[in-house]
Amino acid sequence: MKTQNWSHMWLGYHPISKGNKNWKVICDDFSKEDRVVKSAIGEFATGIKGYFDADITENDGDVYVLEIAKDANIAEEGYFVKGEKSGITLKASDENGVIYGVFAILRKLGARVAVEDICEEAAPSNPLRMMNHWDNMDGSIERGYSGESFFFENDEMYINERTVDYARFMASVGINGIVINNVNVKGAATYLITDRFFDKVKELGDVFADYGIKLYLSINFAAPIELGGLEVCDPLDEDVIAWWQAKSKEVFEKLPGFGGYLVKADSEGRPGPFTYGRTQADGANMLADAVAPYGGIIIWRCFVYNCTQDWRDYKTDRARAGYDYFKDFDGEYHDNVILQIKNGPMDFQIREPISPLLGGLTKTNQLLEVQIAQEYTGHQIDLCYLMPMFKEVLDFRTYCSEKNDTVADIVSGRTMGNKLAGMAAVINTGNDFNWTGNDLAAANLYGFGRLAYNTELSSEEIAREWVALTFDMDKASEDKLVDMLMRSRDIYEKYTSPLGIGWMVTPHEHYGPSVDGYEYSRWGTYHRADHKGIGVDRSDKGTGYAQQYYEPNASAYNDPEKCPEELLLFFHHIPYTWKLKSGKTLIQYIYDSHFEGEEGAEKLAEDWNSLKDVVDPDVFARVAERFELQVANAKEWRDQVNSYFYRKSDIADEQGRKIY
Repeated sequence: MKTQNWSHMWLGYHPISKGNKNWKVICDDFSKEDRVVKSAIGEFATGIKGYFDADITENDGDVYVLEIAKDANIAEEGYFVKGEKSGITLKASDENGVIYGVFAILRKLGARVAVEDICEEAAPSNPLRMMNHWDNMDGSIERGYSGESFFFENDEMYINERTVDYARFMASVGINGIVINNVNVKGAATYLITDRFFDKVKELGDVFADYGIKLYLSINFAAPIELGGLEVCDPLDEDVIAWWQAKSKEVFEKLPGFGGYLVKADSEGRPGPFTYGRTQADGANMLADAVAPYGGIIIWRCFVYNCTQDWRDYKTDRARAGYDYFKDFDGEYHDNVILQIKNGPMDFQIREPISPLLGGLTKTNQLLEVQIAQEYTGHQIDLCYLMPMFKEVLDFRTYCSEKNDTVADIVSGRTMGNKLAGMAAVINTGNDFNWTGNDLAAANLYGFGRLAYNTELSSEEIAREWVALTFDMDKASEDKLVDMLMRSRDIYEKYTSPLGIGWMVTPHEHYGPSVDGYEYSRWGTYHRADHKGIGVDRSDKGTGYAQQYYEPNASAYNDPEKCPEELLLFFHHIPYTWKLKSGKTLIQYIYDSHFEGEEGAEKLAEDWNSLKDVVDPDVFARVAERFELQVANAKEWRDQVNSYFYRKSDIADEQGRKIY
């Protein structure tokens, strides 16, 4: 393989053995010239060359055979692979199934499974499995911690071999849709739907299409004003409707295979339907009608709230906003609209309840949105493997129906029988050599794709796959690294904000502690700590947010005695002397968890240092530097949080540890 100036992450195909048989590829009812099948065969060739120094040959004789066969009984985008001594059979009903099947074979081979022992059948849990880039056209990335954009620079688009490798990574974990630009659309990005960029967008869309991926664009809701010269962008205005219809016709004609638009409206200063006294459904449906003739979809974000809140107001609650704005219009959204809903009601905190909109809507397409860019979970400096959190979200029972009532059921389409459903992640990539800033943060990139394709996988299974494919290490070292990943989320939560209260971060930057940083701001992100206790009353005696859930969740969240303790401070204002189920007081739990979290961070760093001899020196050094920063961050969190609450409560630590 030619030398590249970026890493190959989990597609490094590290050598396993030499002197192996070559392979012959046979296609039954699939064309080898089909763009996706061609990419699949090319990837198989790269993989067997790396693993076994073997090649694809047209010759018969002493060779393995990869037979790719069409089978209409296999689920859409699914596959069946079965090995025997003579080779492997791959069955699929479509081309995406072929490429996913090839990557499944390469995963098995990379884990040192013998050819004859390979056997796997899979079908995607979710129809839509998407990545959302928050890349700006100047090259910056909003909430990016891995360098600059590899799509954009100086208001221009760039497509090169790195772009192709990116598409390979995404296909390898089952991603079938990518939004390439930031949801906060401004400046040159508004022109992505014009002749100024059509050629480049088409070129990028072709790269994605080679790997079975559709390209989507975030659009500016005010485009009729900024591009069309209209005075308004009112979704019920006839001129606005006509403008979007004409523009969408042009977009889909210029961009064959284009997926549709992602829209952020009426949020954090963005214009939208509310500007004109219209509903979110009015805006989404107008756009949906404009793209419907071309098979396009509208993904409408539900991150809509009042960002000018007065901190003195104890009744207004940002957590309520999504449900309040969208619930009453359930069933009014057109069939090609899908509402993209964040996993929690606030904003990607390390712990918050599941959004009540997920399952609260029973007649509307829903797409779960999570964030693997670690905005509030350590900036890809601190290790925080997020699959355990995502599994908790997916497994949550909403009680929206008698069966198929988990979040996984809802966003897969099993609950309502709908085809427009799935999962999206705000991605954590950039143009750093290793793509994700921290080499270990690639576990979240890999993990999201694998989990979106198969929600039945465990967090540990995914971690073990990623470690085996990324690092060529012995079993004991692999076990240690997997264990580090599995512990990391709990450790990060312990040394940051306690029991679901969230925030307490440095304003704007969102890394490091600032306990009161957002306490008197306009953002609705309060902890309400005083000298007696801490927490926000979201019960029926407070903001009423707890009542947005179905029973029995509503009653459980409403009662501090029944509320899950990990969410206690999100739902209730609790005295520092409150006894938790462990017998500890709340204030002692705060002290203990922060000391334990900092000790956990030190142990992570120690464990990484023990792997020095089995990890590539450059990778080791990059990650070791980040662990030094994580330990410093954990100490700062520990000392600031504990000192803050000691000074508030005037209650000493029972263990007499140093608190300032």
